[in-house]
Amino acid sequence: MLNFILQAGTSVATLATSTDSSNVVTGIQTAAATTPEITETKMSLIELVMKGGPIMYPIGLLLLISIYLLVERLLVISKAGKKNENLLLSLKEMIHSGNIANARSMCKNLNTPESTMIEQGVSRIGKPVEEIREAMNKSGANEIGKLEKNMNVLSIIGRIAPMFGFVGTIIGVITIFRKISEKGTVEIVQISDGLYQKMVSSAGGLVVGVVAFIFYYWLNARIDRIAHRMEDTQIKFLDMLNEPTK
Repeated sequence: MLNFILQAGTSVATLATSTDSSNVVTGIQTAAATTPEITETKMSLIELVMKGGPIMYPIGLLLLISIYLLVERLLVISKAGKKNENLLLSLKEMIHSGNIANARSMCKNLNTPESTMIEQGVSRIGKPVEEIREAMNKSGANEIGKLEKNMNVLSIIGRIAPMFGFVGTIIGVITIFRKISEKGTVEIVQISDGLYQKMVSSAGGLVVGVVAFIFYYWLNARIDRIAHRMEDTQIKFLDMLNEPTK
């Protein structure tokens, strides 16, 4: 009789354990089925930029102006940077043979800052060297000034673009506090737009400012190389005039 009771108790315990296990598994499966599926949200670069708010329009305009000035100045500087290795040699032969008119004509046809400067010197051959040097200095400074046209705009953009980004940051902070005051609670959904505007506008302004400064200093470096070459050419030209005629 005792054995029968023990066997019956064991069977009931086993059945209860199996039932509990089944309930746990079922509960896990039900919870897994009811858990919302997390989907990855992708955002394009344009969508991210637009999160910066209306202030991104003037920042974008400043970027376009910077790119336009870079391309426009590059074309001008590249043309001015072309070097004619035989220029001084050809001029020497013409000047020493007394063919001043052809020498001036050749300089005008080349139409580079270097040849324009030399043409001023050629047109004053026979006058004191100091007068020739002064005329060439003025012409060279004028040609360098042409190459530097609108370069100050790039410098200005480099300075004011971060300020526009700072304005966007202030607007974003104002938006955050306005939404908090309207709702009376602080939730990420409410302040996300303001945070986006704050961070994106600030980053956009800094990026445009850095790009403008890079363009500015790079173009200035190329102009400086042309200026140094013109100074060297001027010295060689004046030395050529002092050489005795064979």
